[in-house]
Amino acid sequence: MSIDDFDYELPDELIAQTPLKVRDSSRLLVLDKKTGKIEHKHFHNIIDYLEEGDTLVLNDTKVLPARLIGEKVDTGAVIEILLLKDIQDDNWECLVKPARRVKVGTIVSFGDGKLKAKCIKELDDGIRHFELIYNGILLEILEELGTMPLPPYIHEKLEDQNRYQTVYAKEIGSAAAPTAGLHFTKELLKKIEEKGIDICYVTLHVGLGTFRPVSVENIEDHEMHSEFYTMSKEVADKLNKAKSEGRRIVAVGTTSTRTLETIMSLYGEFRECSGWTSIFIYPGYEFKAIDALITNFHLPKSTLVMLVSALAGRENILNAYKIAVNEKYRFFSFGDAMFIK
Repeated sequence: MSIDDFDYELPDELIAQTPLKVRDSSRLLVLDKKTGKIEHKHFHNIIDYLEEGDTLVLNDTKVLPARLIGEKVDTGAVIEILLLKDIQDDNWECLVKPARRVKVGTIVSFGDGKLKAKCIKELDDGIRHFELIYNGILLEILEELGTMPLPPYIHEKLEDQNRYQTVYAKEIGSAAAPTAGLHFTKELLKKIEEKGIDICYVTLHVGLGTFRPVSVENIEDHEMHSEFYTMSKEVADKLNKAKSEGRRIVAVGTTSTRTLETIMSLYGEFRECSGWTSIFIYPGYEFKAIDALITNFHLPKSTLVMLVSALAGRENILNAYKIAVNEKYRFFSFGDAMFIK
């Protein structure tokens, strides 16, 4: 299967640069995966498509303010570091710009030395391992010195940092937001629960793959990044009960989907567990965990377009995207949503 099979034309002006003032006022394209039928709604209408007995699964990861801009201690050159993964003992995997200026032994200072990062390992593609040197609590220092690591296609400044967090974000560790969840408000979640829909939370920390394009022609040759996930016993029990009773499991976002499908592929059931997943879902994949998906509109030729194509059919997805472009939907992280039912 060629990467070009998942391409589509998108005018730059449809890439959302800022979030809407009201989270659930974004538009919602509803796609029936069996018939290809499309409806146009607003996100707060999602409650009309969720049925009593459904289980809604959200990713409660929280984005670190992980983008840091500092200076090389020896030359004063400006260096940008994006914290990606806590390896252990204050050693972090990071994406660096410009990487050519950072070698083993390089020290970068942030906030007049409040935080320093010493390069201890060089890897390919701009990746470096750093030892972080500081006094106090790292998260507090990051909240003071860091900013949200917005994707490279967003050029506007984010006025309110919390708009790149879901209202239920809890477990700190992501380098990017699980953006399908950005549309929910606390009020909407309460109404959903009152309708008799179970709400469950899993955790998957979004990592480097969010910033990595697919660079191979044949998609089967693509190597997925790995991301850390966890599921509690309480959630596993709820999901197993829903499955056994034939009730729908509705995933919010591709990150929740990858978590649920990973666990079901490994164990044939949901269970309390944690680990690293590099699952790659593309057409031909047989879904074992989810029945429906709430998601955003994804980048052309991305693994996420491949995932939704696996669920709804490539032709249905490309047709829906073409219609969304014609109807001037807003795309990507701060854009509108799709419900694949």
